Amino acid sequence: MAKRIGEQTILIESNPKIIGFASVVGKKESEGPLSKYFDETFEDTTLGQETWERSEGFLQKKAVKLALKKAGMNANKINAIFAGDLLDQCISSIFGIKEARIPFLGQFGACSTMAQTMIMSSIMIDSGAAESCIAVTSSHFCAAERQYRFPLEYGGQRTPTAQWTVTGSGAVVISKNNNNSNNSSIEHVLIGKIEDLGVKDSSNMGAAMAPAAARTIERFFLDTKTLPKDYDLILTGDLGEIGSELLKKLLKNSNFNIYDNHNDCGLMIYEREKQDVHAGGSGCGCSASTLCSIILQKMFNKEINNIIFIATGALMSPTSFQQGETIPGIAHLVHIKSAG
Repeated sequence: MAKRIGEQTILIESNPKIIGFASVVGKKESEGPLSKYFDETFEDTTLGQETWERSEGFLQKKAVKLALKKAGMNANKINAIFAGDLLDQCISSIFGIKEARIPFLGQFGACSTMAQTMIMSSIMIDSGAAESCIAVTSSHFCAAERQYRFPLEYGGQRTPTAQWTVTGSGAVVISKNNNNSNNSSIEHVLIGKIEDLGVKDSSNMGAAMAPAAARTIERFFLDTKTLPKDYDLILTGDLGEIGSELLKKLLKNSNFNIYDNHNDCGLMIYEREKQDVHAGGSGCGCSASTLCSIILQKMFNKEINNIIFIATGALMSPTSFQQGETIPGIAHLVHIKSAG
């Protein structure tokens, strides 16, 4: 059974396994440096759907199907699916997953949703309430732009601190059963606290989220009595260039140096200058598709063996932004370790 270590970290004693994972992305992502690691890519951003929102739902549908196939499981063997996205009432998750007929719990953690769904899946399995769960999330550039900023036709100028919302989805099948010695296990999780330092610029999400990431990582090190050097990779979700630099400075001020083994999904998924994405990638699909492609594949191949994955989220809505509210940040952590 799960038990608390220190103030916030939870030890997942049964060490549920990631037995299947898949990533599905759009055209721009397929042109980036991670292209060969994605399970499926699309040249048409609409994915043959009538609306951007349906396109995003289709991404989740494909990611779930592929993850199940790679896990060698049928949907009827899954006890619960935890899913979410950036859109109002998580409509992409609802319409993308409804046909799977899996017990569903919708999640909203903004861009931290991939870690949040993995945490919920792990705790559910460790408690004995489930044997197998799916964690999935997504984002779509066009759907997010329409909801949070301007219609694409507006053609607004993007600031240097702005990030590009990833069109993509990632899904993992997590199970208490371990049928493959290469499957990675979830060792610890940490549910983050909301941090709000008063940032109001929606074109600088990295600055809004970096304090939450720093607080979560620092708390994990203190709770587990570990150091940055104990991990092959400290992977944040989508802080981008600005947020990543802030994170490293904040942690250094707390005497934790992550300069040697930190990377950020928002910096990995695109070639920033060549693809004109300014500060990097963002969106739920950013960390999800990066984790569920190159990272978990490298863990499966034992190229990296011990990582902490910290997905970060800007907890805002169109209403809060229009009312001049600040942008609170959140960061959830999942400690993943290769078997053997």
